[in-house]
Amino acid sequence: MAGTIPGFSLAQQLDSDGTPLVGCKLYTIQAGTTSTPQTAYQDSGLTLPWSYPVLGDAYGRLPQIFLADGSIKLRLTRANNTQVFVLDGVLVVGASSGGGGGSPVDPTTVLTTGDIKIAYNTGVYSGFVRANGRTIGSSTSGATERANADCLALFTFLYGADANLAVSGGRGASAAADWAANKTIALPDFRGRALAGLDDMGSTAAGRLTSTYFGTSAIVLGASGGAESQTLTTAQLPAHSHANTLTDPGHSHPIKAGSSGGGTDHVTQGDFGGSSNLPLGPTGPVGVNTTGITINNVNAGGGSPHPIVPPTMLATIYIKL
Repeated sequence: MAGTIPGFSLAQQLDSDGTPLVGCKLYTIQAGTTSTPQTAYQDSGLTLPWSYPVLGDAYGRLPQIFLADGSIKLRLTRANNTQVFVLDGVLVVGASSGGGGGSPVDPTTVLTTGDIKIAYNTGVYSGFVRANGRTIGSSTSGATERANADCLALFTFLYGADANLAVSGGRGASAAADWAANKTIALPDFRGRALAGLDDMGSTAAGRLTSTYFGTSAIVLGASGGAESQTLTTAQLPAHSHANTLTDPGHSHPIKAGSSGGGTDHVTQGDFGGSSNLPLGPTGPVGVNTTGITINNVNAGGGSPHPIVPPTMLATIYIKL
């Protein structure tokens, strides 16, 4: 549900002397926080965000503003950034908070800064950035995914949640100081990666993801591991044997020894073409033993990597500003 803030939306802002606050700046801040922005929108569907802060025109008039139902903190400054006032706990008046009744929105049922959603889309969404490893920062930061004042809340959130996310020029004293210095911070990089829960998530490690196979510690927020393919080493092959049992006790071709000119059951060296390789007895060859078998062991396989990706379908992962 969406509402507005009477006295500010489409209203001229004046200083204590009744002079219009030309070019004034209205900061819409999450109630109860020091400076965490809450996005103001141009439409009741909360899809077209205003720049942060919302700027007054040449007559000091603020544009029509829509906000999510609930309470909000407001800070109004002059064009030169001198503060006019700060109000916390201002009620956003809308369908669920006005006299028309209805149920207020439970803030625990809507997305907040840092929450992730998956969408069947590839482009940008209002109020979100893609978790693609690019950067966010202020409007003059040169950030590559989004450079806009509405990135402050996510910049601050990520700065505190993950110390491994790179900040341009290195981390300074605080998120606020680095934001003011127009630094950028890298977004988590989910490109080509599947989501998995930390192995401990506030409990003891389950041991379902370990550094041995995941490749790094699985209890560190933002850690990435795994691979698209695997090349097996010899040690990773299943136990097996290449041996084939072949038994040949040997066999012989016996012949009878005799002298030249013997009977038909006698042979002489000359009957074998005069071979000098035949074993000779006292009067001639005595026999030949042989197997005539040769065994060759030939290697096979190429050692190429094989895919280990499970059935997968792709979408885009977004993070709430």
